[in-house]
Order: sequence, then structure tokens, then C-alpha cells
Amino acid sequence: MNQSEKFNSTMNTDLSDLNSPLLESVIQAWTELKTNQPLVHIITNAVASNYVANVLLAAGASPAMIDNPFEAESFATIASAININLGTPTSEQMQAMQITAQTAQQLSKVWVLDPVGYGPVLPWRSEMVNTLLQYRPSVIRGNASEINGLAGNQGESKGVDSTLNSAETYLQASTLLEHCECVAISGESDFILSKQMNTVVKINGGSYLQPKVTASGCALGALIAAYCAVSENVTTGTVAAHIHFAIAGQKAFELASSVGSFNVAFLDEIFNLKEEDIQQYADIEILPL
Repeated sequence: MNQSEKFNSTMNTDLSDLNSPLLESVIQAWTELKTNQPLVHIITNAVASNYVANVLLAAGASPAMIDNPFEAESFATIASAININLGTPTSEQMQAMQITAQTAQQLSKVWVLDPVGYGPVLPWRSEMVNTLLQYRPSVIRGNASEINGLAGNQGESKGVDSTLNSAETYLQASTLLEHCECVAISGESDFILSKQMNTVVKINGGSYLQPKVTASGCALGALIAAYCAVSENVTTGTVAAHIHFAIAGQKAFELASSVGSFNVAFLDEIFNLKEEDIQQYADIEILPL
């Protein structure tokens, strides 16, 4: 019985019974990531590019920051997965995003949409996010304010930072499952809404210092793409990336409690993750959708 069958066989039982098969799938995905080193086509922002690449390399994936319209289609064709991040879009990047997303849809490639800064304050990028939704992202990932706004709810944001708690918005985000397989909301706890499982996976852990490190959310979006490339389904890949981040953040904080040293320790812990860490530190709850 594969892991998808295990999910389906437990759907009529207590939701807590899903924890064990889901963690087994996460461990398998982590193994596959290290073994296969998937090539991830990343269009991200200028602030994040170097950090995102380093996080993916530490995790075991192979990042490529191809963000111009002249190479977007050909590279999307060979990539294992794609991550599109609206952090600091340029006109050429906007063209590349559309080409890349359209190619991903045509070739049934996994792709992750990170609608950074979505909302009425930044209408140009927000209109592009609305356009990209037609190409059916596999995963939509963002902070609570971005996801809340994208779901059509009124809310405020502070620039690209969230002013909402992820626990306050995750059920309102279920309408976004019309466009994708998973919605991932990052925050003090992370919430993954899964169309496949018809449930919400809550992931606890990490550290309050993670939002103080530039591009940590952007790197998480790219890591989701990497994991989805090697996982048997999008839910497993999305959960695996969040667990990897949560454990690395928790363990890094045990070693370093100030921002600069935490940043270095976090990258080390992304690299050092082991199967026994997943078994020991993973803290998930399965909630009804």
C-alpha cells in the first residue's frame, strides 16, 4: 500500500490516525530530495535570490534563478519544479512569470505561487497574481495577510509583512483550493490546506526569529517546490518543506538566540536534518477543513 492509499484508507477514522502515514511520507520525501537533487526553476526577488539558493543547496536541491523572458520557457521545460515569487517584480520578470507558469501548466509541472505583497496597496503585482491563477499553481504559499487578501477578504498588511495571525485566517483561505491543490499559510504555526486529504495540517515549531531573517518565507516557497518535485503528491511535499523549516528553526534557536548567529545556525540545521530529527521534532496536528 502506497502512502496515498494509506491516506485514503484512514479518511473515515479519527483525524489523528493520519499523523503516522503522513510522517512516513515526509521521511520518504526527505530521502528522495537528498537522492534526486531536483532542479528548481526559481523566479524570486532581488532581496531573496542568494539566500533562497543557499537554502535549497543546503537542503539537497539544485536551484536555478532564471528570471528573464528569453530563457523562461526552455528552462521551465527541463526543470523538475517551479517557484514564482512576486517580491520585487520587474517588467521583464513579469513576462517571464507568465511564460513560465503557462509552460508549467502545459507540461503538468509542479509550480508554487508566492503572492508577496498581494493587496490594494500594490495593484500592479496583485493583478499579475490574479493572472497567474489561471495557470493553476500546485501550491499557493504566503503569510496570513497575503492569503487572506487573495481569498477575497479585507485585511491590512504592513508592506509585505503580515498583520494577521495564520490561525485567524486559515479556514477563510479554503476558497483558494478552487485554484490549487494546497494552500500554505506561514506564521507562528503553519497551516496547510489540502484538497487531496480534505483536511488542514497544522505544523508547530520553528522560532520567532525566522521572520527577522530576510527572505526566509521566500526560501520556504522554493523548498516547497523542491519537495513537491520528489514527493508522491503535493500535500506531502508541502508538509515536508514546512516540517524541515520548523525543525531547523527550533534546533537553530537552541544553539543561537540572536538574529545574526541564528541565521547561520538555521542554514546549518537545514543541511544537517536527519530522519531521527523528523521523528523526534515533527509536531503536527490534523484538523478538519
